[in-house]
Amino acid sequence: MTTVAVVGAGGVGGYFGGRLAQAGYDVKFVARGKHLDALRADGLAVRCVAGDFDLAPVQVTAEAGEIGVVDYVLVCVKTWQLADAIVAIEPLVGPETAAVTVQNGVEAPDQVAAVYGQERVLPGAAEVIAYVESPGIIRHLGGPGRLTFAEWDNQRTPRTEWLETAFTDAGLLARIPDDIWAALWTKFLSVVPGGGLGTATGAGYGVLRSRPGTRRLLTEATTEIRDVALALGIKLPADVVPNTLAWIDNLPAGGTTSLQRDILAGRPNELEAWTGAVVRLGDRAGVPTPVNSFLYEIAAARADQ
Repeated sequence: MTTVAVVGAGGVGGYFGGRLAQAGYDVKFVARGKHLDALRADGLAVRCVAGDFDLAPVQVTAEAGEIGVVDYVLVCVKTWQLADAIVAIEPLVGPETAAVTVQNGVEAPDQVAAVYGQERVLPGAAEVIAYVESPGIIRHLGGPGRLTFAEWDNQRTPRTEWLETAFTDAGLLARIPDDIWAALWTKFLSVVPGGGLGTATGAGYGVLRSRPGTRRLLTEATTEIRDVALALGIKLPADVVPNTLAWIDNLPAGGTTSLQRDILAGRPNELEAWTGAVVRLGDRAGVPTPVNSFLYEIAAARADQ
């Protein structure tokens, strides 16, 4: 039987893995701390807008070495946990294993590929609103949950088609785009400008998009990211900036990004993978990023407080 290991059984991993396991797929979780203890003792409970479900027992361990080589690894940790996770998944990765990255940002696939090779990485992105409500309990807030993924070279293969079928069987959404890199960068554009500007101002989307000054900064930050992507060879559509702004215009006025919420609450955050990545990649590509660089410094100062 095809085996899927979920590394990081939090909101994303717990929800995706739970749905796959509920559908009868062989899913093994790697977790830690009180969440691990609860999963071992009581199984996984998913509280979901589409209907609650419980799984008991679940296959869970703190050590990937107890699982061994698997067919797929869903790497579902936050970006600031990724370096440790890359080391931890080594026992799971064999010659045919596909490691699926679902982190926010655009650098995670390269980071995993630097250790395991591009041929073992399926670059991906998750769209799901879920979190650990308490140890062993995942709260899912809306939509079925989507995983966008593809092979590094965008070719359709049996392993991408298997994963697409498995997610569909589990009541999830799966998308294999024509160009995974354009898809990842399009998502990047949709969250990073609002994350940086929202953190700097403390404001929600309604304020950011309606005040002329912040609207201009939002537009300039988005344009800088597009220019970096194009300089790196990413084939973004010509209308990606206005389309991104139109998408932001339809978000709830009080909405904020996870980056803004985490920094303002003093929690670990993904600033380096969001605005920090824009600055780093802009430097590498020789593309100026003055607005994002300014927002990065403001956000970093807030995060250090």
